[in-house]
Amino acid sequence: MRTLIKWVLRIVLMLVLAAVVVGFWKREEIQRLMAVNSLFSEEKIVHNFSHMDEAFLTVALARGDAPTFELPYGPGFDLPEGTDAWIDDRAVTSLLVMQDGQIRFEEYYLGTAPEDRRISWSVAKSYLSALFGILMDEGAIASLDDPVTKYAPKLQGTAYDGATIRNVLNMASGVTFDEDYLDYDSDINRMGRVVALGGELDDFAASLSETFATPGETWQYVSIDTHVIGMVVRGATGRSVTELLTEKIIQPLGLERDGYYVTDGAGVAFVLGGLNFTTRDFARFGQMILQNGEHNGQQIVPAEWIAESVFPSAPTEAGEIGYGYQWWIPVGAHEGEFLARGVYGQYIYFDQPRGVLIVSTGADRNFRDAGVNDANIEMFRRIAQSL
Repeated sequence: MRTLIKWVLRIVLMLVLAAVVVGFWKREEIQRLMAVNSLFSEEKIVHNFSHMDEAFLTVALARGDAPTFELPYGPGFDLPEGTDAWIDDRAVTSLLVMQDGQIRFEEYYLGTAPEDRRISWSVAKSYLSALFGILMDEGAIASLDDPVTKYAPKLQGTAYDGATIRNVLNMASGVTFDEDYLDYDSDINRMGRVVALGGELDDFAASLSETFATPGETWQYVSIDTHVIGMVVRGATGRSVTELLTEKIIQPLGLERDGYYVTDGAGVAFVLGGLNFTTRDFARFGQMILQNGEHNGQQIVPAEWIAESVFPSAPTEAGEIGYGYQWWIPVGAHEGEFLARGVYGQYIYFDQPRGVLIVSTGADRNFRDAGVNDANIEMFRRIAQSL
């Protein structure tokens, strides 16, 4: 009996030691996974959204040596009635309103500050669209109607075999992908755990095998489509999205601070939602887009591409919000009204005829409630019309 007890104790001790060794060896991955699992918790979400580099692998987006793109202050104005309640209800963390290149209103909430580099979530998709337009203009990609497999051969034989670049830009790939952020086992959350644990998103995209529609036939918001755009960019240029975005957009803009991308385990940028900048630096990008791609006498993004990108070309349902090439077009939009949008309340809203740009960041855990997005857009419209 004593011999048996000794052996049992030895086995238990060995298991404990093995657990300690594995825990030490995998401690960073375990810490990231724990951080991801509490990323959106009520008590941590505001802090987390300003400190994504504490939860994920990242790569810097250096601002470079260009002079800072000055954002002068114009005359203040009173926000429309009901804005204060909207800010509270939607857990807004920053609100910046610009008109004709001047800041008309700027405020930070819930303990955040101007120097916070905030996660963009899907606002990042619109940055990638702008970069793609530059590369198209330079001839790196021959046609939007090329199959994605021409530039991303890893996707041959997958659900993306047969989809064109235009299809994925329009979110009309027909690939089956569950985007339910509230379901732990959804594809979008499984993908998040791949990033947290240092996996590779190229492998994740190549693992998708099911489709629900013919490419180009039906619109369905599928975030992994944006990663495929990134694969196309990397395949066409032989360079990383990080390098290209830094060289062609970030450094020419003259940002106030370096930004950073969340990356996967291979150092590949999380292009579908991993950009982190200050609110003012989001505004600098937005002001360049508002000016049809021009900044300081330089045409950074082709104006023709911006016009094509913000046209509601995707096969969305009649009467529903429109979609272009990774940009949203509100219901009833007038010409020059469009937006970039990310989950939990991230927005860059454009009203070109009025010269108005609005950047809003948030930590809204109820962002998926019925009518919330429509109400947010209506608030932006009211602000723009009150200037």
